[in-house]
Amino acid sequence: MEFSSILFYVFGFCFVASSAMLVIARNTLKAAMLLILSFFSVASLWLLLEAEFLAITLILVYVGAVMVLFLFVIKMLNIDQSTIRAKFTTYLPLG
Repeated sequence: MEFSSILFYVFGFCFVASSAMLVIARNTLKAAMLLILSFFSVASLWLLLEAEFLAITLILVYVGAVMVLFLFVIKMLNIDQSTIRAKFTTYLPLG
């Protein structure tokens, strides 16, 4: 097995694992960080497939601009998870 094939499987597994953890993450900050990790994994896969422009564009545009904006909004909103859970449990018998 070649080294590039091993790297492809490693980055592919990293992408699938980080995307699965992203879906089940309860903390929005952790979810945003996992999304950044999955973007870097996809960019690494594109570099292995010799699509350098797509990889650099993904890192510069999505990770460099969009995710920084997402993180800024998440930190500025300061969502309190305990009040959300309290509201959820009050309506639980109706469900």
